[in-house]
Amino acid sequence: MPSFDIVSKTDMPEVNNALDGVRREVTQRYDFKGSSCEITIEGEIITILADDNLKLTQMQELLKGHVTRRGIDAAALDFGKEEAASGNMVRQQVTLKQGIDRELAKKITTAVKQSKLKVQAAVQGEEVRITGKKRDDLQGAITMIKELNIEQPLQFENFRD
Repeated sequence: MPSFDIVSKTDMPEVNNALDGVRREVTQRYDFKGSSCEITIEGEIITILADDNLKLTQMQELLKGHVTRRGIDAAALDFGKEEAASGNMVRQQVTLKQGIDRELAKKITTAVKQSKLKVQAAVQGEEVRITGKKRDDLQGAITMIKELNIEQPLQFENFRD
């Protein structure tokens, strides 16, 4: 039976390349001269350390821009709350959204079932597999899922006949 998987993956080497671009731009920009702003990554958590809120918002915009240029959806970035750091600095943690959690998988499967398409949806770990008898039904399921306006970037892969 034809099937495909719905996944949410972020290309980590491209994220590292985007962070290198942000670091380069921070060292070259005039408005960051003399500041001690930095951006680091550990696992799937990016930490932004800035002198004040203005520079923090500038670093957020730089991060979004560089990630988008690298072909990664900026919606994969989950910005946490701003917190005070030592030395009158501001810190913010940004989590990279990876995988489909249970609530989102349940939302996708119920939407597929309510759409009256002749396809079945099954949750398999951090991905959702859609199977059907016809390729056209699967393509209809893809367009229906894209119209759900999910705030997490989704990829459709392993399309099999």
